[in-house]
Amino acid sequence: MSSARRPLLTATAAGTLLCALWFVPSAKASQDPARANAESATTHVTQQARAVSQEAADSARDAAADTELADTGSPDTTPYVVGGTLFLGVGAGFVVYSVRRERMGF
Repeated sequence: MSSARRPLLTATAAGTLLCALWFVPSAKASQDPARANAESATTHVTQQARAVSQEAADSARDAAADTELADTGSPDTTPYVVGGTLFLGVGAGFVVYSVRRERMGF
């Protein structure tokens, strides 16, 4: 019975890999001239934006040196711990059930 599941598992793994690779961006080594001109203009604007953001960061750093922030505490992680433990328990239960069922020979 386990040999019948092997092709299904292989197909699932291959499909998952193909779906993951779908989201990997493709790299191209050549550019067309119109796109290169647009990118050079974008680079100039980006450099100006970086200079402005650097000035803003410097002024924010100076203001933060004079100000103390309130202690807001840490987020409540209890629901995440309980949910994760629950899912882990359910998964372990499925594994135990499948091992027992396989040993019984159904």
